[in-house]
Amino acid sequence: MYINIVLDKRFQINLLRNEEDETMKKITAALIGAGNRGTGYGEYALSNPNEIEFVAVAEPNEEKRNKFKEGHGIKEENCFASWREILEQPKMADAILICTQDQMHFEPTMKALELGYHVLLEKPMSMEPSECIKMGEYAKEHERVFSICHVLRYTNFFYTLKKLLEEGAIGRLVSVQHNENVAHWHQAHSFVRGNWRNSDKSSPMILAKCCHDMDILRWLIGAECVNVSSFGSLTYFKEESAPEGAPKRCLDGCPTAKECPYYAPKTYLTENVEWPTSVISANTSIEARTKALKEGPYGRCVYHCDNNVVDHQVVNLEFDNEVTVAFTMCAFTDQCSRTIKLMGTKGEIRASMEKNEIEIADFITGNKNVIQVSKAGSGHGGGDYGIMEDFVQLVQQDGKKQGRTSALTSVESHLIAFAAEKARVEKRVVNMKEFVEAIKKGE
Repeated sequence: MYINIVLDKRFQINLLRNEEDETMKKITAALIGAGNRGTGYGEYALSNPNEIEFVAVAEPNEEKRNKFKEGHGIKEENCFASWREILEQPKMADAILICTQDQMHFEPTMKALELGYHVLLEKPMSMEPSECIKMGEYAKEHERVFSICHVLRYTNFFYTLKKLLEEGAIGRLVSVQHNENVAHWHQAHSFVRGNWRNSDKSSPMILAKCCHDMDILRWLIGAECVNVSSFGSLTYFKEESAPEGAPKRCLDGCPTAKECPYYAPKTYLTENVEWPTSVISANTSIEARTKALKEGPYGRCVYHCDNNVVDHQVVNLEFDNEVTVAFTMCAFTDQCSRTIKLMGTKGEIRASMEKNEIEIADFITGNKNVIQVSKAGSGHGGGDYGIMEDFVQLVQQDGKKQGRTSALTSVESHLIAFAAEKARVEKRVVNMKEFVEAIKKGE
């Protein structure tokens, strides 16, 4: 049996608006970091000009900065080359979006909160667990809207799963299997050649890529995580896996170009100039992209990069309501997708985010129903649109209402990710209570 469910966007974010809200003022915002994520969130303002307007931008790359400036009609005097410059100015807007690289989140966020900005921060919050805790406490102290871009909570797909669990569709939840299928090409782009390839420069894979998953698992299960174990390694994308004669760069006459699935031109020199190709050069002409492969990081052989993050990892979680989780992240998949199985006392749910399909098996009747969930908005299954809509409305109401996520709730899932990495490196079970207490003591 197939059931089609279409969730209205307003229902998706808990109907934050009411009849009186239609006259709420348009908010102003500033953007720090006009890369792929920042400009993506900026699209919401272009589609909803009556709700939000970007009036300032800070971005070190002049080409990216000018592109965002022109796209949003920002005055030249409100364009800055660094986050420090923009935050040295008096408060320029109601809210600020911080979409810098991982290691550049803590300082600008704390300064923005001090200046009175409402903040939307790209994940992860910080590379340091102690800083994540401080940020959560600081937001509470300054009574600002402080949201983290855990966008999966804002997809119709995961929202539907949450409602099914709350309604007891499979009885009591007992165990979860969740897969983050990264896709071989995505691993090569982002985590071998790209910005998140090296944990010393960004953050571990479990934090950079999978804090989304730790967050959504924590939200679905609705309990505190008590114990964590993990195993994984960088197995394939390293020097010893390189074919004989493979050069440092793909365009330097690679003898195995035809057989290599990671040969850069196969990804970046096609007619498709959408992501991830759009990331390698602001100018998407074939000449500019070819130059980028010859000179930039994305033209490197995947076996000759400075990457150190894992290409596969498993994490086991135990929660205080006795729910157990087996989570797997793997680079060696065809599709970039998330799949999940939720096992309960009266039924089972199997679901695929990319297919927007949820199958419910009822142990009592033996029936199987398939829910085809609609995707509302763009980016991460509609989650990027949903979190922007939520954030705008929270700022319009000056933080008087609680959104689906916040810095305080995000801290916990970040700490689970940090504990998982500690468990992987030290090959032991990490007790969450002991782990958090040690962080707070500075150990």
